[in-house]
Amino acid sequence: MTRHERPRASSNARASIASAAARLMVEDGITDYHHAKRKAARQLGFSDHAAYPDNAEIEAELRAYRELYQEEGHADLILALRRTALGLLELLADFSPYLAGSVLDGTAGEHSHIDILLFADSAKEVEIFLLNRGIVFDHVEARHERAEAVLVMETDTADANLVIFPPQMERVVLKHRDGRPRERVRAEALKALLSE
Repeated sequence: MTRHERPRASSNARASIASAAARLMVEDGITDYHHAKRKAARQLGFSDHAAYPDNAEIEAELRAYRELYQEEGHADLILALRRTALGLLELLADFSPYLAGSVLDGTAGEHSHIDILLFADSAKEVEIFLLNRGIVFDHVEARHERAEAVLVMETDTADANLVIFPPQMERVVLKHRDGRPRERVRAEALKALLSE
């Protein structure tokens, strides 16, 4: 084997895993990138030590998959999810809300959640706000170590994850597991996106 064959094989494995992981996320409703990568690698017969693609590679494959197989319906779904997200940003304006995640980046599917980041003095403050408006919610485990709580509420289009951080975290750039900055937008920017 020459020195040039190994990187090519590794690159091919990454591309294959990224493509299969994206398909699993769309068809099986898997939302956890790492779980999708591991399942895809197993299905393709790669070892646990295979070179996994990063999340950005899977996002690119998700976009490609949706453009190829779900072009028309997917655009309508993203529009509906973003409109719902805008309503949530406006409703939760007291808590410096931002839209983040797959609804913002356009990779969301029928199994996706709307990810709203909130910055409040306490999670109780948000809970009381929702209870006073008769909005039902559940608590789920926070995936980010600095999140105070995650509340899940139903909407007409998808469940929404309200991820609550302390106010000082608003100035901190949150990152994906692979180190990329996590994009987020306020209501004004989402309105601009919806008017494009």
